Amino acid sequence: MATANPATATDAPTDAPTDAPTDAPTHTPTPWAAVLRSETRLFLREPASLFWILVFPTALMTILGLIPSFRHPDDALGGRRVIDLYVPVSVLLGMIMAGLQAMPPVLTGYRERGILRRMSTTPVPPSALLTAQIALHGAAALGSAALVMAVGRIAFGVTLPGQPFGYVLALLLSTASVLVLGALLCALSRTTKASAAISSVVNLVMMFSAGVWIPVQSMPDALRRIVEVTPFGAASQALDRAASGGWPGWVQLGVMALWAAVATGLATRLFRWE
Repeated sequence: MATANPATATDAPTDAPTDAPTDAPTHTPTPWAAVLRSETRLFLREPASLFWILVFPTALMTILGLIPSFRHPDDALGGRRVIDLYVPVSVLLGMIMAGLQAMPPVLTGYRERGILRRMSTTPVPPSALLTAQIALHGAAALGSAALVMAVGRIAFGVTLPGQPFGYVLALLLSTASVLVLGALLCALSRTTKASAAISSVVNLVMMFSAGVWIPVQSMPDALRRIVEVTPFGAASQALDRAASGGWPGWVQLGVMALWAAVATGLATRLFRWE
């Protein structure tokens, strides 16, 4: 009986080496993208922050909208309803929660624990972490605004902004104002406890000026003139005017831009990485 030659199997040539290198490109995220991805995961794991930014403003507007008298036209408001005024107020409330309550303790905690100092020894600059936090909280504030307007329209028949371009401009300026004010709070606060204490006081002042307790349009003339020089008093007036179909007043837009510019300069000058 014939036997097979073992050399015929082992010596047979192969079509291609098994360990041949491949030219398939590998995607390596940039340091900035890696930081943003990591901070996004951490941000989404904070249910308390998500509640106060995304849920609380809409929930407050819904509770107010369930009050029967708030859904009827009021002659003192020019025939408008109270709930119509509280949509811009709830939009600003989400911004305040994002920029002045949620963001400062996070950044102050990073600095207090030495995370920013350690990042300075890596290829990733600490400014990447600061930029990621500002971007995340700004996106959350804008998402909260969209949710408020959607629920207001569907549940209570609040009309969409009659001047959408002016509304978007006022929305972006007010978002920029609150984020740079939050960065300024981080610059002034050396510890997380100090940040929480300062943020609580500033939150109350800004919520009052935004019209959370009393709509700016319903305030006495003297008080309204004072409130309108604050960033959120000006934002409330600008958003309300754009919602009614008019172009936001240039004075209100200028007030928000001035606050954003001054706060940016102070935060840049005073902020320390360690």
